[in-house]
Amino acid sequence: MSGTTTAAARCRRETGAGANRWVVLVVLCVSLLLVAVDATVLHVAVPAVTEDLKPGAIELLWIVDVYPLVCASLLILFGTLGDRVGRRRVLLLGYALFGVASGIAALAENAQVLIGARALLGVGGAMIMPATLSILRQVFPDRRERALAIGIWSAVAAVGAAVGPLLGGFLLEHFWWGSVFLINIPLMIVSLPVGRLLLPESRGDRDGPWDVVGALMAAAGLFGLVLGVKRLGGGEAPFSAFTLGPLLIGGALMAGFVRRQRRRTHPLVDLRMFARPAFSTSVGCIVLAMLALVGLELIAAQYLQLVLDLSPLQTGLRLLPLTFAAMAAGLAGAKLLRRFGPRAMVCFGFCLTAAAVVTLTAMGGNDNTGLLLFGFVLLGFGLETTLFGAYESMLSEAPQEQSGGAAAIGETSYQLGAGIGIALLGSVMNAAYAPGLSSVPGVPAADSQAAGHSLGEAYEVADRLGGTSGGALRQAARDSFVHGLHVTLLVSAALLLLGAVMALRLPRVMDCSEPGTDSAPDVKSGPAGIPAPRDVAETRVSA
Repeated sequence: MSGTTTAAARCRRETGAGANRWVVLVVLCVSLLLVAVDATVLHVAVPAVTEDLKPGAIELLWIVDVYPLVCASLLILFGTLGDRVGRRRVLLLGYALFGVASGIAALAENAQVLIGARALLGVGGAMIMPATLSILRQVFPDRRERALAIGIWSAVAAVGAAVGPLLGGFLLEHFWWGSVFLINIPLMIVSLPVGRLLLPESRGDRDGPWDVVGALMAAAGLFGLVLGVKRLGGGEAPFSAFTLGPLLIGGALMAGFVRRQRRRTHPLVDLRMFARPAFSTSVGCIVLAMLALVGLELIAAQYLQLVLDLSPLQTGLRLLPLTFAAMAAGLAGAKLLRRFGPRAMVCFGFCLTAAAVVTLTAMGGNDNTGLLLFGFVLLGFGLETTLFGAYESMLSEAPQEQSGGAAAIGETSYQLGAGIGIALLGSVMNAAYAPGLSSVPGVPAADSQAAGHSLGEAYEVADRLGGTSGGALRQAARDSFVHGLHVTLLVSAALLLLGAVMALRLPRVMDCSEPGTDSAPDVKSGPAGIPAPRDVAETRVSA
């Protein structure tokens, strides 16, 4: 590339990003939207995939789970790699990989190819997710503006999670199941050149080589932990070799990773960030919020469909108020944070969410639309208020040169909290549900035991038995499920109140000074306060 061309490219990149950093935010939000939609869009397509590709039970589980499993495992690896080699570079590579993997998934002719494509999508998602947050941290150096940007970013995440099943259902009504993946390709084709033109490049000012061994230890350790937690959440025996083994191996690798990072002169992840009360408390709040609530989402979906007999589309529409409330909280979050500060905001979010969960214990065997609407609105607003305050405090507390690693830690905490929540609340639900089916009149012990596995299985057993005993089993299963839901909601409320107590360690006021001023990042201030490359040589590399 000639010097003139290089200078022109640098000028376009700097002025394009500097002219309007809010345009940069739009590009980053589109990236996040794709990842969030892809995490849920396949759920409604599972029956069509099963009918077409005829996967086995294990293959079907991997088709669904391999994307979040791989993505969660590689967040730290790619987050810290972006700090080293350039966050924009990793993001653009993630775009390309996501598009290619989407095409392979859409045209998959067997389950093995689809599993491999979903794994590649997970790799691309792991490149995109922490990069969006770390670039956002860079282009919004002022914390007040950054808080608004994070609010918009989190609102987009809420939209993506809700739009996934609805978009998937619409596409399946008009096209084949592969269309749920093909929609990614046009957006990625647009995002690649736009991102290359508008997004600024940056990297942390960190000496020493990138710790490849540490990165692989973190990836393998997180893979084992997330796999074990997912198996627990799926109802697998906790002491089976395929559940306990990954948990033990993953835990040992993560312990070794922490020990290695503490000993290295130039660690992959600077664990001293956890010594900052605001950072460690924010990470803990993210884990607790997801632990308490993600399992409830699955249980609520079962309640709406199996107890209230709503269709999947009706279920999705009933959950939309939760999404709209979360969007409103994200957009209002910056103003709330400036007015009340992180401590009061996160405490309020936890308490409001706990109140919503307790309100929902009034749900019974009959549909109560007003109660569900009120409870879901409170739930969405409280949850998003909590997560917004925690994410903003965590990201602002980390020095800019470590923003990729900090974003990866936050996203990993989110994923682990969600997995643990499904396992924990699922166990609570089963413990409260199963005893109610142990002595239903006229139902054999073997059938009662089978019905105790889940409400769906109880309905199948009841339909097979028929007659009076089948009707009695169906009614007992419905009553037991509602009882189990109430117990699970109360346990979740207790966890949320524990989170409110934990949030008391957050700062009282919103401090707009930058942390870590002792080490400046490897960028200079460009137009409109956006960091620009240090010199032409670096621009040539990143271009």
